[in-house]
Amino acid sequence: MSDVRPGRLKVYLGAAPGVGKTYRMLDEGRRRAARGADVVVGFAECHGRPHTEAMLDGLETVPRAACTYRGGQFEEMDLDVLLARRPQAAIVDEIAHTNVPGEGRNAKRWQDIEALLDAGIDVVTALNIQHLESLNDVVEKITGVPQHETVPDEVVRRAWQIELVDMPPEGLRRRMAHGNIYAPEKVDAALANYFRPGNLTALRQLALLWVADRVDEALQDYRSQHGIGGVWETRERVVVALTGGPEGDTLIRRAARIADRSAGGDLLAVHVARSDGLADGVSHASLARQRRLVEDLGGSYHSVVGDDVATTLVEFARAENATQLVLGTSRRGRLDRFLTGPGTGETVTELSGDIDVHRVTHERAGRGTLLPSRRRTLSTARMIAGPVTGLVLPVLLTIVLAQLRGTLNLTSEALLFLLAVVGVACIGGVASAVIASITASLLLNYWFIPPIGAFTLDDPNALLALAVFAVVAATVAAVVDRSLRLSRRSARATAEAETMSSLAGSIVRGEATIPALLERTRETFGMESAGLVDEPPDEAGVTAVPAGPGAWLALRGRTLSSSERRVLAAFAAHVASAVERARLAEAAAEVEPVKAADRLRTALLRAVGHDLRTPLAAGWAAVTSLRSRDVEFSPQDRDELLATADESMAKLNRLVENLLDLSRLEAGALTLNLRATTLEEVLPMALADVSDVDVADLEEIPAVLADPPLLERVIANLVTNAARHTPSGRRVLVTASALAGRVELRVVDRGPGLPTGGREHLFEPFQRLGDTDNTTGLGLGLALARGLTEAMNGTLSPEDTPGGGLTMVVSLPFAAQAVSVVPTEQSAGGA
Repeated sequence: MSDVRPGRLKVYLGAAPGVGKTYRMLDEGRRRAARGADVVVGFAECHGRPHTEAMLDGLETVPRAACTYRGGQFEEMDLDVLLARRPQAAIVDEIAHTNVPGEGRNAKRWQDIEALLDAGIDVVTALNIQHLESLNDVVEKITGVPQHETVPDEVVRRAWQIELVDMPPEGLRRRMAHGNIYAPEKVDAALANYFRPGNLTALRQLALLWVADRVDEALQDYRSQHGIGGVWETRERVVVALTGGPEGDTLIRRAARIADRSAGGDLLAVHVARSDGLADGVSHASLARQRRLVEDLGGSYHSVVGDDVATTLVEFARAENATQLVLGTSRRGRLDRFLTGPGTGETVTELSGDIDVHRVTHERAGRGTLLPSRRRTLSTARMIAGPVTGLVLPVLLTIVLAQLRGTLNLTSEALLFLLAVVGVACIGGVASAVIASITASLLLNYWFIPPIGAFTLDDPNALLALAVFAVVAATVAAVVDRSLRLSRRSARATAEAETMSSLAGSIVRGEATIPALLERTRETFGMESAGLVDEPPDEAGVTAVPAGPGAWLALRGRTLSSSERRVLAAFAAHVASAVERARLAEAAAEVEPVKAADRLRTALLRAVGHDLRTPLAAGWAAVTSLRSRDVEFSPQDRDELLATADESMAKLNRLVENLLDLSRLEAGALTLNLRATTLEEVLPMALADVSDVDVADLEEIPAVLADPPLLERVIANLVTNAARHTPSGRRVLVTASALAGRVELRVVDRGPGLPTGGREHLFEPFQRLGDTDNTTGLGLGLALARGLTEAMNGTLSPEDTPGGGLTMVVSLPFAAQAVSVVPTEQSAGGA
């Protein structure tokens, strides 16, 4: 099958149920079929909406596969039949759906879709924004409704096309009010809860921004593939350059205001760590503070390496498709700018091209630089200027001193020539200083040492003076040159340390995942790509360093210097560490089930040692006493002993049944008889053994799809648990409500609530988190209640009771609702 072209995936993405994703998806299927394409419907969920169901007319539909799970009947997409049919395109709804456990090839429908794509079949699917893994928790915070079915973002990102099905909140609520989404009896509850205007507006913004990010990624890929370096102003992207100086806060806030002027504008802060001295004097504390400020303002911080700050800034801005670049005005004074030439700001402006450059004034402008000069090392220009200056400067000094002959003595004239030699050394190093010293010595001998106008090289004193002059000049030049070289090394070390500090900070902030480290490595060294390979590639333009056993960190792009390779080795060590941590995490995940089973067995033995022995001992003692012939019991005593034995055996029976039911749940062997069940049917028996319970009016609550005996046990366990925690004089409250195709039964207690960290262990078996009695019971009640509820396609979740206490919420689907999702469809699912 290696020669089969992979199929292409198209996703219709919506912000909420009811916007028309399934309708649009089926409409595309009809249009493809009308053009002669072989299109079949693998699975489409119309939710009883007539207009959507009408779109199925004329489309071939693959029969669904019937499945049985825990006594319930379900229908799933028949992947094997669809693969055997091999159409050109398949319509597959609800990509985030969870398949019936144990049925079919895969656990999730998105995995079924990938199998279709691998077989060369194009797939058209639909998805709500709340089912994306990266946004799942955000949507839950907005709506208060947990979404248990998710799909990895990467699966959707790989789609050939992503089409947003958009609808304003007001229009969607009108559709809801007209009965085009849910049945009339569900409309009021839905409009008052999930479909509130604020919820829909927030979900719509999430969908728009997510799609905008995907479009931006596609644009960047296109520009990279076609070598487009110019700026396309499709989105306002503002880059602010940070030096680590005190003006950084001003620049960041100014750049943030520029980015905020257009909706969806991006703020990027960049700091260039370079090896030619710019890193000297950088305040790492200021950079760390400014990084936090950037992130607080919704921007991103970047650190890159470059020998030329201006060029590196412009290249970074172009790579990010920036539209504007914000710099601070020079902190150097006028004299400094005159002597050292144009600074970074002027150079960036010349190189920026179609990127707008903002030069922002600040309180340090023109007050002297906190950073070293731009020209602290021997650049090509200085290597040329040094020898030329060594020849020209002594000649110019000779002309000036000749005009002042008679006003200065020989010593002063010699010192001025020595000062000129030192100046040349600062410009061009030792070689230029030697040229200057020889030139100055000859001119000093000819013009200023008697006899003037002639060389006196035969005079031993003159020769000694000239030799000493040359040695002093060369020594001073060597010292100056060594100082500059040490400064350069120090600056390089500082730049490397700054880069490693930034990497360490990223790891501390939790960015130590392998993809994050690879992206930071690529960004730091300005490369085209970075990845892990098994063997170092033998290609031009690829730099590879070891990253652990059998792994190499490969970077594609420019050739790195030796100092950059040292820093890259440190990055590779961190990547190797991340790879090793990932391997250890996989090994730990394999061991965890064994440890969990061992903990469970230990807890079981500890609980059985007390909780099963106590009723057994009481019953045994009662029966033994009754059988004794040494004591004559009165009828009242015999009745009391019989009652004790009966109560002990009943308690023992309940404990054993709980243990057996829990084991059946874990083994998936629990038999269910799901049918329409009303709460009035099961509540009397569930509350028979508990007093002090208030039950709200449940006449208007529709029937649920459940197993009556199991639902009775769930409610009994929850009420018993609530009664145990409710203080004396307070009553347990049982109430229910219907919302979006589900019934939510609430058991409310007024106890102290859960202890700190108790929510994580609430449903673990053999965990007793009781408020009033932490010594009795096996701790199976809540674990069993949750297991039985999930077996009936429901959910059990805890909530804090307003005013103190704990509320347990049982959510079950309506009996009239078609059951086709396991776990059950959430209240906001569908469409």
